[in-house]
Amino acid sequence: MLSGSLSVALKNRREKNEPQRKGIEEKTLPVGTSDFRKLREGGYHYVDKSLFIRDIVEASSEVTLLPRPRRFGKTLNLSMLRYFLEKTDEDLSPLFDGLAIRNEASFGAHQGKYPVIWMTFKDLKEPSWEYMYRRLTNLIRDEFLRHDVLLESDLLRGPERCYFESVLEQKAELPDYGDALRYLSAYLRRYHGENVVILIDEYDTPLHAGYAGGYYKDAISFIRNFLSGGLKDNEHLFRGVLTGILRVARESVFSGLNNPGVYTVLSRKFSDAFGFTVPEVRQFLEDMGMGDQYEDVSYNGYLFGGRVIFNPWSVINYADNEGEAKPYWINTADTGMIDRLATRSGKELREEIGQLLEGGTITKPVYESIVMRDMEDRDDLLWSFLVFSGYLRPAGPGMRRNFYELEIPNEEVRIVYEEMIGRWFAEKTESNHLEEMLRALESGDVRLFERMLRLIVTRIMSYHDLAGEPEKVYHALVLGMLVWMSGKYEMRSNRESGYGRYDLMLRPKDPEGQGIIIEFKRLDDDEDEEQDADAYEDGKGKKRKKKKTPQDALKEALKQIENRGYAAELEAAGIRKILKLAVVFSGKKLWVKQGG
Repeated sequence: MLSGSLSVALKNRREKNEPQRKGIEEKTLPVGTSDFRKLREGGYHYVDKSLFIRDIVEASSEVTLLPRPRRFGKTLNLSMLRYFLEKTDEDLSPLFDGLAIRNEASFGAHQGKYPVIWMTFKDLKEPSWEYMYRRLTNLIRDEFLRHDVLLESDLLRGPERCYFESVLEQKAELPDYGDALRYLSAYLRRYHGENVVILIDEYDTPLHAGYAGGYYKDAISFIRNFLSGGLKDNEHLFRGVLTGILRVARESVFSGLNNPGVYTVLSRKFSDAFGFTVPEVRQFLEDMGMGDQYEDVSYNGYLFGGRVIFNPWSVINYADNEGEAKPYWINTADTGMIDRLATRSGKELREEIGQLLEGGTITKPVYESIVMRDMEDRDDLLWSFLVFSGYLRPAGPGMRRNFYELEIPNEEVRIVYEEMIGRWFAEKTESNHLEEMLRALESGDVRLFERMLRLIVTRIMSYHDLAGEPEKVYHALVLGMLVWMSGKYEMRSNRESGYGRYDLMLRPKDPEGQGIIIEFKRLDDDEDEEQDADAYEDGKGKKRKKKKTPQDALKEALKQIENRGYAAELEAAGIRKILKLAVVFSGKKLWVKQGG
């Protein structure tokens, strides 16, 4: 979580920098401004992304799909493309004065040359297909209305004029709306004498809404027909550009589309087109009079095509709030789908989420194409969704068979997982029980900790949960509960210390605080009977293992902590007070003992 001490340090630094800032010609920061013309004419500060225009018009493919997380500048970039390429009666070239694109050959060759169809689906989040369909037809009507000059010409034939008017009057049938891009691009090509540019922003928002609202089949059918009509074998198309979060699999949306260029967060091409690069953030902070605060801007951690990228929404809000560190991006998030996928409607939290929360990595497959209807049944698709939505990042280059090491990008995103665990536990147990258990652990009241842990385990877990590898289930459970202590402790698990690997360690951030080591043991663990000193021969000469009691297992766990030097890491950090705990369990039964 973003620390309070950081905010204090930044406050002092802001006061020091105030004279420097007053000497700067201040520009309004574009918080929430996604219209390129408004941004440029309004004197807003702009991080120059205009070479994106050159890369699009020179792309080898007619259609380009660019999936990126939300609030990474997709709408603004498509708006910039529109104002650059669109043929209008007004000269819009001054909007690009002082930008890098002015020095490119692309400027004279393409600026203001093409008719443009421009639509953004980013606000289409309706609860039912009835409302979604109405919103979609409203958008189509508005774009036809923007080109109503076609009705004033004599280029539209009788049936074409009737079709155009039926869309404006919203009397067209569903298949007619599905053909809207194809027909409108043909009409515009005929009128302007130039091929058409089609820009669709956040194309997959209706699909996410359909998945969440239970009308995915209706949504996918409409979007497939609508996009294919304008982008598949369209002789009137110059360029088509789509943005979204996911590349919904080709067989679902882009069926038969001729070789679209798809560039995800894993691609090198277009890796700097969305979000802020390191040099851009440094220059931005210099412009804001905050040049020495670069190290404090902790909204990076994203890797797009191997390039370090900062979250632009959070960086801009950080500067707008004079260096106050808050989770700006996360505070705008709707994580309902993530909760649903990650917890599977209340099933046990995955051990992997615990590993991520303590700063580790997990190795998972990442698929650049996703069939959303499969996400409910295929657990492996969760990780692809989290990567492309901005909630995980590849820690390095991909391995064989689409596998990547994944990790949480930064502290801001970590809050999502902590809050998700908090909501999950709130549904399962009373918060006062959890708080009492954590207070008992922190104060060293082992008996109370044991009672409260038993109570929570009884309420949360079923015997089905404990099948297979119950140690991991308990480990993930306790690690999840200890999220609430992350303000005071660094949580670590399965790491080497001394001569072995401890199960769970809480390292206090205050050196005067108490460190905690927890070792888990399953009561019915099967050790090597031949090597077991407690084994005995039965009457038939066969080695048998003595049945262990909970106290036997507790003693073994505490002995393991001592013999393998698990406290070495804490001691090396100067932690003098160390609580050593053994947790032994058998099914839902558990016992806790403190070491010396």
